[in-house]
Amino acid sequence: MQNDSRQAAAGSELTRGELEALLGTLDIALAGEVQAAAAASSGELRLSLHNSREFGMVISATAAGLDGALDASLFRKGRASAQALVALSSGADFLQRFQQTFVYQKLLLRAQQRQEAAPDAQLVLLFERLLALTADTARTLQKFDLTLILRQGKFFAIDASCTLSAAAPQRLARPIAKIDKLLHPATIGLIGVSGSGMNFGRIILRNLVGSGYPKTQLTIIRPDDTEIDGVPCVASLTALAHKLDLLIVAVAADAVYGLVDEIIASGNVESVMLIPGSLGETKKSREPAAALTHRINAAHGLSGGGPIFLGANCLGVVSHPGHYDSWFIPLERLPKPQKKPERNSVMLSQSGAFMITRLSQNPWLDPRYMLALGNQTDLTHGDLLSYFAVQAEIETLGVYIEGFKDGDGLHFAQAVRSAVLAGKQVVVYKAGKTAPGAAGVMGHTASIAGDPALFEAVLRQAGAIVAEDINSFDDLFYIAGALHHKKVGKRLGAISGAGFEAVGMADATQSDSFSMQMGELQDATVKRVEEILLAKKLAALVEVRNPIDINPGADDEAHLQITEAFLSDPNIDAVVVGLDPTAPMVRALGESKLRPGYDLSDAKSTVHLMPPLVNQHDKPIIGIIDGGRLYDAMAERLMDQGVCVFRNCARGTRALVQYTEARLAADAIRAATQK
Repeated sequence: MQNDSRQAAAGSELTRGELEALLGTLDIALAGEVQAAAAASSGELRLSLHNSREFGMVISATAAGLDGALDASLFRKGRASAQALVALSSGADFLQRFQQTFVYQKLLLRAQQRQEAAPDAQLVLLFERLLALTADTARTLQKFDLTLILRQGKFFAIDASCTLSAAAPQRLARPIAKIDKLLHPATIGLIGVSGSGMNFGRIILRNLVGSGYPKTQLTIIRPDDTEIDGVPCVASLTALAHKLDLLIVAVAADAVYGLVDEIIASGNVESVMLIPGSLGETKKSREPAAALTHRINAAHGLSGGGPIFLGANCLGVVSHPGHYDSWFIPLERLPKPQKKPERNSVMLSQSGAFMITRLSQNPWLDPRYMLALGNQTDLTHGDLLSYFAVQAEIETLGVYIEGFKDGDGLHFAQAVRSAVLAGKQVVVYKAGKTAPGAAGVMGHTASIAGDPALFEAVLRQAGAIVAEDINSFDDLFYIAGALHHKKVGKRLGAISGAGFEAVGMADATQSDSFSMQMGELQDATVKRVEEILLAKKLAALVEVRNPIDINPGADDEAHLQITEAFLSDPNIDAVVVGLDPTAPMVRALGESKLRPGYDLSDAKSTVHLMPPLVNQHDKPIIGIIDGGRLYDAMAERLMDQGVCVFRNCARGTRALVQYTEARLAADAIRAATQK
């Protein structure tokens, strides 16, 4: 037990007497000297409350003593420790997380060896009392560490320490209702458009007009010209005849500092997009950028809340409902054709390039809105997610994060929970998980990477679908959009004409923290599949089971009839079907020279038969087209019709497993809230 005679004050440690009083509120007794000495090397449990920079107060439970010195990488995800956001936790909820750890398993086994009851009731009560400590507004806990042993059904403390801190200064609330002005502006102004060359400002102007935004609603702030590309110019912000819903700033970074003061003072702008980079990115710019943030924050205390700012170091916004594209990427390099009947997703990214590459590789993501946040001079991840969490037309949100501003991790997690309770899906990928990655993040968009394990634990607790890497983000954002209205469950059906593929699907059903099982086919399903195989003259070649290898001789119809049989089985919750494009009996080519007409144009091709099947069933169906460029047309035709297609069996199955785990967790959150 630490002993400090200093008086408890902001930023100070509690004295021994104060610690003992604090332990008394938890009903924790001090271990005797002999007892403590015996347990010192193998103390069973360490509990902590920690006021983190990003997430505010976090509760954690891990091993103490020698076990606590083990490398966490030795354990599967979530097994070394439990971490959770206090704001979203209860004692019972945290116990469920703690029960997944090896520390809990040791406590349980020792209780069983001593013929004692499981420690669950004591743990729930202890967790509840710890959580209650954070509600004391008279003092702010910075960190409270407690090392415990369990003896005869009671916890004893063998070590404890507690530090208080001064309350951190809070940023003023941004008027996030003005995000509507940013996304659906009736008027747009631009600063930084060249009258002679093709600079970023001029490209943005061309993109705005090229994406359908009316020239009559555009104004260029430029004193030396009367018009550029048919858009009128005015000399200054004060010369505007009307208020701007959105002002796009594409000037050199050094010019931004004074311009922001002018924008705020004019009172003529509701929202601002700061395109320039390097603000806060370099050592030289950090101090003036921080002062700029302070001035913008102070403006939110004015009547009306002042303007909101997106960026700086911001690629811009694509708003299909707002009829504008302000990215400085020429439209010829990144066309954005509509690929879904209804655009119902959003992509938020701290890096504009991340969005560009994702959309270029998979235009079927097809977000309704795409916003680059840059270095979050004003609007943060939490602000934007809070806005979209209550937009009825949005179903899926994909978010790329490099770092949070102070306290915004908590704001973001609460927004995730709000979105999940509203029936939405939030797919999140955070960069900077390794030491080199974290160093890279520090050099980009002025981020602080934070603890990746804490990030994942908190966001999963909130109900987000957390991606492990960029490929995983691509897959999960895509599959979430495709399967949002389907029911999910843990029993999988796997079908393919390739033996390796059927086995590969089964192998991909395991993740670190979740698994799907191969559903056991009912007798009626087995008989139905046998009849299909007999009609296709394949009965002698195939054994009906799950997973099933239906032989390369199976045609399109056979694949989909067996898929439907599996879907009709109550023991199957989802189907992954290899569509075997290289098999000679499958109509997978854009044009067949060997068998003219036996191709995608044939009414019996998968591209015609599969979409109605997908629409008729409320269970997920994943189509696998594992083949090269010859089969791009087949994949594209199916994806254009809303069929969820992957080009690799392991990747498609793994995405389904990860998605199912997250969907079931979100369903449990909603069910618990409704009780």
